[in-house]
Amino acid sequence: MVKKILQIISVLTLMGCAGITPPRSFVYKEIKTKNFDIVSWQKITNPNAVYKIYIEGDGYAFNAYGRPTQDPTPRSTFVRQLAFSDNQANVIYLARPCQYINTKICSQRHWTTARFAPEVINAEYEAIRQIAGTHPVILIGFSGGAQIAGLVSSAKQGLNVKKIITIAGNLDHLAWTQYHNLPPLNESMNLADYRHQLAELPQIHYVGTKDKVIPPVFTEQFVGNEDLIIKVKNASHNSGWEEIYQKIWRER
Repeated sequence: MVKKILQIISVLTLMGCAGITPPRSFVYKEIKTKNFDIVSWQKITNPNAVYKIYIEGDGYAFNAYGRPTQDPTPRSTFVRQLAFSDNQANVIYLARPCQYINTKICSQRHWTTARFAPEVINAEYEAIRQIAGTHPVILIGFSGGAQIAGLVSSAKQGLNVKKIITIAGNLDHLAWTQYHNLPPLNESMNLADYRHQLAELPQIHYVGTKDKVIPPVFTEQFVGNEDLIIKVKNASHNSGWEEIYQKIWRER
């Protein structure tokens, strides 16, 4: 019990240091899955309504020198700010495996080459199922979180996905690593292999015109339907998205 309390205090301290404090309406919960404990903050006021689940990006996976870090907990507050300011009835911020807390299985591969490995996708899927059951969900994925949202919806069965929303989403990590001349994520699943299944789901993709990490052309080529893509002028990968906040908050 003492260890558990200290762990929660550590997480909350980290949140404070990152410049954002969860509203009182959000409850901190660690979701136990087969392989990982997943951190979440949940506001559930109408269990029978739609669940909006904000899925974190890859976090602090690499340092400024391009080397893998020891802790992938995100330093950016972007996804948390979006979730914590959403006034809909059921809103969840969902971290990725090994962010905020360390499960025994965690190793650097889980935020580098294996960041979308089957055990990672299974854990995120299990977490969403535990939260929402068979109720409708709207999945909002930022950066690598878009790959997670797509894979739990198209490579897995059992979620009642009402809509997928991506922001600066990495939808095809093989094309992305080739473009940036990076090592392939060879231990990971790739949403590109489930393109047809994804196409059957309602979706919208926000891209930043100044995003050099995930240039808009990647999403355009992947989706192949300009009606599903909204270009956000002057948005880079990690900033300039303010104009879409209200649009996302209104989704229900």
